[in-house]
Amino acid sequence: MPSKISPSTALLLTVAPLMWAGNAVVGRIMAPLVPPVTLNLLRWLLAALILLPIGWRVFRANSGLWQAWKPLALMGFFGIGCYNGFQYFALRTSTPLNITLVAASMPIWMMVVGALLFRVYPSRRQLLAALFSIAGVLVVLSRGDVSQLLALRLVPGDLFMLVAALCWAIYSWLLMRAVIPAALRNDWAAFLLGQMLFGVMWSGVATALEWQLTDARIVWGWPFIGGLLFIALGPALVAYRCWGLGVQRAGPTIAAFFSNLTPLITALLSAFLLAEWPKLYHAVAFALIVSGIYLSAQR
Repeated sequence: MPSKISPSTALLLTVAPLMWAGNAVVGRIMAPLVPPVTLNLLRWLLAALILLPIGWRVFRANSGLWQAWKPLALMGFFGIGCYNGFQYFALRTSTPLNITLVAASMPIWMMVVGALLFRVYPSRRQLLAALFSIAGVLVVLSRGDVSQLLALRLVPGDLFMLVAALCWAIYSWLLMRAVIPAALRNDWAAFLLGQMLFGVMWSGVATALEWQLTDARIVWGWPFIGGLLFIALGPALVAYRCWGLGVQRAGPTIAAFFSNLTPLITALLSAFLLAEWPKLYHAVAFALIVSGIYLSAQR
């Protein structure tokens, strides 16, 4: 791993958190315009169509798609269907800043999933880092008020985001442990498109249920169209590619520090676009979460 990173690599690793923060803010703005599961389906359907011209090789007979359809179906379910769907559910009742801070509990879920499903156990330092992350998440859930935490007064959106974080942890382990043909894994566009195909399928079933069981409707207009274009291009495609290149150049340890820019950028975007100004407990939670990541990154 290099001791220094170039400005171009730093830019790549900053673009991804910027896109993810934008996804949370734009998702909050679009909450009154479109149902959450429908938004997730439209987002990934549009992203798949955009990616098709460079990822079409996934449809070749020897691409590996058909041999690896089971793990791809699971990755599409947890990473594209469940994670993003629950995130948009969360944004209907919680703020973008809270959502991104609660999402910082993902390292905890990573350890739990790794230990229970793959028998990969965390070190003592990682457990200590997890305690800092848990403390940061609890500060967010309690809104900085211990009495609220003791009374278990939780916003539904925060709970939805905790479930989303668990889904992302399962997805991440599948990315590392699933048996995928080398030709498919090394072609990032085809690999992502393969996951999207199954994710769109799962999201399509969930969307049909959403429209059948609720009074779902879409408020058509330029705010809806513009927001949909952004979340399909930015968080779904640009962020994925920039993050992949950045991790290849700098390594996952350094990249992890950049991922924690997401709550900070979200706070700035929320303040200017939604007039949702951060509070003192947000700063405390952010400091705890960053401390946990720093501890986990030490050799």
